[in-house]
Amino acid sequence: MQPKHMMEGYRILDFTQFLAGPTTTRLLAEMGAEVIKVELAPAGDPTHQLPHRRAGRSGYYIQQNRGKKSVCVDIRNPKGLALIKELVKSCDVLLENFSPGAIARLGLGWDVARQLNPELIMCSLSAFGQTGPLSELPGFDYIAMAVSGVMDMIGDPDQPPYFPMLGIGDVSAGVHALAAINAALLYRYKTGRGQYIDISLLDSYFHSHEINVQAYSGSKGKIVPRRSGHHHYAAAPLGLFKCRDGYLFMVVMARQWVPLCKAMGRDDLVDNPNYDTNAKRVQNRLEIVAIIEDWLRDYDRDDALRLLQDMHVPVAPVLSVPEAMEHPHLIEREVVRTIHDRGYGDLQIPGIPLRFSDFPEPLDLQAPYLGEHNREVFSQFAGVTVAEVAALEAEGVLVSEPLPAGVATIARA
Repeated sequence: MQPKHMMEGYRILDFTQFLAGPTTTRLLAEMGAEVIKVELAPAGDPTHQLPHRRAGRSGYYIQQNRGKKSVCVDIRNPKGLALIKELVKSCDVLLENFSPGAIARLGLGWDVARQLNPELIMCSLSAFGQTGPLSELPGFDYIAMAVSGVMDMIGDPDQPPYFPMLGIGDVSAGVHALAAINAALLYRYKTGRGQYIDISLLDSYFHSHEINVQAYSGSKGKIVPRRSGHHHYAAAPLGLFKCRDGYLFMVVMARQWVPLCKAMGRDDLVDNPNYDTNAKRVQNRLEIVAIIEDWLRDYDRDDALRLLQDMHVPVAPVLSVPEAMEHPHLIEREVVRTIHDRGYGDLQIPGIPLRFSDFPEPLDLQAPYLGEHNREVFSQFAGVTVAEVAALEAEGVLVSEPLPAGVATIARA
């Protein structure tokens, strides 16, 4: 029988919240894994409260937690911890993104988890990693961005650095964790051994320095990477260029210089000794920017885009979020995807970026309500009856929110 997707048959115990860890487990759920999201009583994942909310549901929470089962547990209660320990025994992966040491203080550190399940893959995500002088500090995406040297590379040279309104570090760390987990599962397949994985946002951010670190080191400090505003400090022309009604981004390397000159009708620039190498173009990049923008002044963005694309110059329009969401390429490939949540209604979200020939269609998944799967999960994997689950909910060891009228629970095999 054809499996529903790549990771069907793997069970993930997910202690993560916000973005980095939920990115990993969301991708695993999108690939068919059974993901049991452990939400800490009484309120669960704080993203339940993030906007935009509709009918008591958070679009943020829905986007990051589709396809998961939710259990809500007071893990500080010995009864709640005992239930979770039973789940650990039947799971393939345990993922957590608390501050370093917190999972151990809750009673589920690696030393305990590996005794419960010697074949378990356990992965911890944090801002700075599980070891090192900064490891005990609290941190979020932008905190790691600042320490990594990435934030200092963004902005104008004579102004304070900027930060992008995106979860780049969280998502990057989540994908790094996914790669490590899948490699560890492959290693377990070959050896039967479980493993502990330490993933940090700082490591992931620093991994993004494609030129800065090696250039500074290799030049023995003669090249000092610096933020350079709208144009790159090491290649030219490479950056933002203003048209009559918007902006284009161009990447013109050695092979594209001649096509760019021809597109502008400026054959005289091709062999100009001031611009005939990248080093000279970088040295004289302000002159080149002025030449290009003087040419673009008479063009609307889309007209200039077509002209440059016809000459195979690497160029793109700088789209707003609404413009990107309406772009036919993103819609056709379901990069922007419309889903229907049984409580929230229709919602556009980013689609899964992983594509497989055997599984061309995305799974139809729903985000859980808080504690929705307490009875299903604990009766199936922790050896308690449905009546005992109800008693534990009455006691406050387990928590669940009532489903709105007309909303049916989603049972997942």
